[in-house]
Amino acid sequence: MPQKERLGLYDPRDEHDACGLGFVADLGRRANHDVVERGLLVLARLAHRGASGADPLTGDGAGIMLDVPHAHFDRELSREGKELPLPGDYGVAQIFLSRDADRRRAQMRTFEAVVRYHNQKVIGWRDVPVDESKLGPLAQGSMPVMRQLFVARMCESHVFEEVLFLIRKRAGKMCSKGGFGDDVYVPSFSSRTIVYKGLMLPELLGAFYEDLAEGETASRFALVHSRFSTNTFPTWERAHPYRRIAHNGEINTLRGNQSWMRAREALLASDTFGEHLDDFKPIIREGGSDSASLDNVVDFLVASGRSIPHVMMMLVPEAYTKDARMAPEKRAFYEYHASLVEPWDGPAALVFTDGVRIGAMLDRNGLRPAKYVVTKQGLVVLASELGVADIDDADVVEKGRLRPGHMFLVDLKERRIVPDDEIKREVCTRHPYAEWLSEHKLELSRLPDVDAPTPLAPAERDRLLRVFGFTREDVRVLLAPMAEKGEAPVGSMGNDGALAALSERPDSV
Repeated sequence: MPQKERLGLYDPRDEHDACGLGFVADLGRRANHDVVERGLLVLARLAHRGASGADPLTGDGAGIMLDVPHAHFDRELSREGKELPLPGDYGVAQIFLSRDADRRRAQMRTFEAVVRYHNQKVIGWRDVPVDESKLGPLAQGSMPVMRQLFVARMCESHVFEEVLFLIRKRAGKMCSKGGFGDDVYVPSFSSRTIVYKGLMLPELLGAFYEDLAEGETASRFALVHSRFSTNTFPTWERAHPYRRIAHNGEINTLRGNQSWMRAREALLASDTFGEHLDDFKPIIREGGSDSASLDNVVDFLVASGRSIPHVMMMLVPEAYTKDARMAPEKRAFYEYHASLVEPWDGPAALVFTDGVRIGAMLDRNGLRPAKYVVTKQGLVVLASELGVADIDDADVVEKGRLRPGHMFLVDLKERRIVPDDEIKREVCTRHPYAEWLSEHKLELSRLPDVDAPTPLAPAERDRLLRVFGFTREDVRVLLAPMAEKGEAPVGSMGNDGALAALSERPDSV
């Protein structure tokens, strides 16, 4: 989809989100429409966490992620003479396509060709039924054409999700090479989950997408999000949920995270994906928000074979360096992965799912709220605040709030809540991380001593300090403690220097 470009002092890389999120899961019953309705109710009650602009009917973004509603899709496609395989034996791509007919046809042909390239079978396309009257003029003016592509599984079931990932990445790259990739976007492409989202108000999402009102649209969970785009321009693709996550807050380490991911792309290697690795690059799509960038990385790491709890622990670690009570195997896990990827620090609250497990966690500072309730009937509701669901106190068996760095996880297959300790023990003991560290980690203190370099002449030292913008205060407060005691540099907050645009002197910062 079209992205805003840098203009004057505005830079789209500075955009962050502050939103409302949550999920509903039913552990007591099979997939049902009641979960969808409850999810939409939670979303409507998070409407105050979203926003709209001059057009009061165009929101910043709202969305819901569900199980693929097989019964509903089976009925709809059978009316068109198309037969769906059994649940799990086909994938559904929810696609935002170009409003231009010629570009749209080229995009659809590309997706079909890539499906065949990966030896899967195209079942057919379906128009997503919507009610445009539920949108404001601005949302209508930018609304993409929405269609669903159904793909039959022609590979082993355990690799089908990875194949769908490969199809999506290659199709996006081929559309870009063909010159018609800037207005196509895939909110979801999975045999397990589907995403409905856009620029409608949260309370109107269910009325806009007619699929959501159908009684046969059943799910075990509903993950919802109401977006408040703090410094951003809302677009259809930037609405949450993304393919794996929804996010409240902001990633304040974003530029470093993006830069390190780009730097490491040259080191990518995989026996499984082989020559298809080039289709993944760039892992982080240009022009995406902080949430979208994180989702790109989660999506990639899950496709590589890691479980989603493993991936979330990698990317959003606990504060482990000074926790003397932490189990050795957990400390080894975090230390090992610190050499592979940098933490995506918030303040951030995240909900995530792979269609088998759904969960939530806070970053290690814990500055964003997330609260949950569990009922006797097995209903689990988690959200960024209380009061989003009507639950009798007599039915509540557990309620609480997430703690910094801790994970709340619901296993939809086993129909249970998995304790944080159990999740992390299972992940951290899967491989001998402590052994790998002892064998391969190289500490600076173990390096042999070397002769000190010849000191610079005072005049040359002063010249270089001026060239690189260091002041006497920088040397005294920052550099000297680092050299003498190995301390981290600590300086006062704020800057009393004149703005460069208003000063006739060079800026030394």
